[in-house]
Amino acid sequence: MRIVIAGGHGRIALRLERLLSAGGHEAVGVVRRPEQVEDLRAAGAEAAVLDLESASAAEVAEVLRGADAAVFAAGAGPDSGAARKDTVDRDAAVLFADAAERAGVRRFVVVSSMGADAGHPGDEVFDVYLRAKGAADDAVRARTGLEWTVLRPGALTDDAGTGRVRLAAATGRGRISRDDVAAVLAELVETPGTAGLTLELVEGPTPVAVAVRDVAGN
Repeated sequence: MRIVIAGGHGRIALRLERLLSAGGHEAVGVVRRPEQVEDLRAAGAEAAVLDLESASAAEVAEVLRGADAAVFAAGAGPDSGAARKDTVDRDAAVLFADAAERAGVRRFVVVSSMGADAGHPGDEVFDVYLRAKGAADDAVRARTGLEWTVLRPGALTDDAGTGRVRLAAATGRGRISRDDVAAVLAELVETPGTAGLTLELVEGPTPVAVAVRDVAGN
């Protein structure tokens, strides 16, 4: 499969690109800066330099054309202000979905956040982030042209992955390593039976492949 990943230089995306490349897939990471290209090559991925905050849907569609799946893993980052939560976490996700439809890429996986809700109250930056993620999820889930899956991880860590998770429509609060998020994403991309599902993800007892298989078709 050829899989295009928005936010290709992110900490989850780089892990995902390594897994996909090791599995024989073609991973293409969309990055903002040319100096990030070498890191993607080291992960076994191609790089497409494109700023999703300024690109048009037509420009993004050109990158997506010919892909078998798209993964939105971009984010403004913890040090960004409220404005970029809207322009990256919300608007760029909607743009990427628009572009996927234009390019005829139906399989579409979103890395969201536990607690994402377009109606989330509050004025802190994290409140804005949860609203932005929720609005993006809503926009993606409204599209009939996409076979979407929304993944909502719990609190992210850089601990070594265990390969065991809890994956369900509702898991309760918890932590999850970025290694294990990437492993779940790699399985989801290849599991179209998870289309139409919004799934929470935390540490748990179940091997990743089994966890994904168990929710497929539900």
